[in-house]
Amino acid sequence: MSNSKMSGNMLKSIHLFSNLPDSEREKLIEILHPVELPKDAIICREGDLGDRMFVILSGEVEVIKAIGTSEEHRFGILHGGDYVGEMSLLEHGGRRTATVRTKSPVTLLEMPRDEFDDLLNKHPSLAIEMLREVSLRLRDTQSATIRDLQEKNLQLAQAYRELQSAQAQIIEKEKLERELQLAQEIQMSMLPSALPETHGYEFGARILPARAVGGDLFDFILLDSKQKIGVLIGDVSDKGVPAALFMALTRSLLRAEASLDLSPLNVLRKVNFHLQEMNKSSMFVSMLYGVLVPEMGEFHYARAGHEIPILLDEDGRSIEVSQAPGQLLGIFKDPMLDDQSIVIPHGGVLLLFTDGATDASNLSQEFFGNDNLVKTLQNNRIGSAQEICDRVFNEILNFQGEASQLDDITLVVVRSI
Repeated sequence: MSNSKMSGNMLKSIHLFSNLPDSEREKLIEILHPVELPKDAIICREGDLGDRMFVILSGEVEVIKAIGTSEEHRFGILHGGDYVGEMSLLEHGGRRTATVRTKSPVTLLEMPRDEFDDLLNKHPSLAIEMLREVSLRLRDTQSATIRDLQEKNLQLAQAYRELQSAQAQIIEKEKLERELQLAQEIQMSMLPSALPETHGYEFGARILPARAVGGDLFDFILLDSKQKIGVLIGDVSDKGVPAALFMALTRSLLRAEASLDLSPLNVLRKVNFHLQEMNKSSMFVSMLYGVLVPEMGEFHYARAGHEIPILLDEDGRSIEVSQAPGQLLGIFKDPMLDDQSIVIPHGGVLLLFTDGATDASNLSQEFFGNDNLVKTLQNNRIGSAQEICDRVFNEILNFQGEASQLDDITLVVVRSI
């Protein structure tokens, strides 16, 4: 827009110039410089020296502090009839206190410092009008700042509450982790600290809970002045702390009954009786408890819903083990139990295991399976009982790979030498 296209009436519509004489407005038309800018153009930048002010004829501009930084804040929108940039002209060497950027295409009038000073000298009332406008802007800015601070205070209060809650959760999590660690240490301390030693036989065992603590158990119990050895393996329903507590209860009950030198069948019946009396959580346990008589080479066991043991001869051939129905402990008043006696041949290997071994699955959701367990035992039957147990255990974990462990895994190996 050129100066020739402007008129005194156009300036009269601008509040700052509305009270000037017509003759003065006509003079201003000659000295003001029209500028047209596109959207997102910078009119003036915070910190720059101020040498002119701007009157907005049309369009919108926004006033921004700390533009382009994390502290950026928008103070408001100015429209046609408003003016901006006058603050830096009120003092010599004044610098821009904010950045002004166009929000739409705008048409401005530029007033250099010299014309600004001359206009104020001729019409001091303009200074009063400008101070009134500055006062209104400061009041609006102050109100906006207070609202912004109030909002930030609310946000900080909320963040503080969330931080307190997160800290409490972290403390509770650390406490729970410590308790689980102690529970794991207690549970592991309940397992045999050393494997039994007896003429003609070796023993090996491994256990790996799916969680910090688990429901699998194994135990070796010296009976009848060490002339017989009780061998126990079990699997409690569920996992975690409840299963671990039920496991500890079951182990204690079995040890108490086994110390009376009862037959494996009667031991399991007694344990089931006590579980029926004490079990208020409707949990149950599969179990195999047997007594090894080294002098006779006989392993007499009772099985309550547990996995059927795997028996190999010296050459690695699988020996079929007789079986009868066996029901879980803790559910039925008088469960059916599988009562068997086997002989571990010289050089042979007996493997007792929980279903976590056969149910171990890989990322392809394939199960390790019973047949694979038999083959793995056959391929790793050479060595001490503990070496055999470790190698079979590692084969299961290698098969599982990066897949999650879904159940506790326990192995017990008895080897005739």
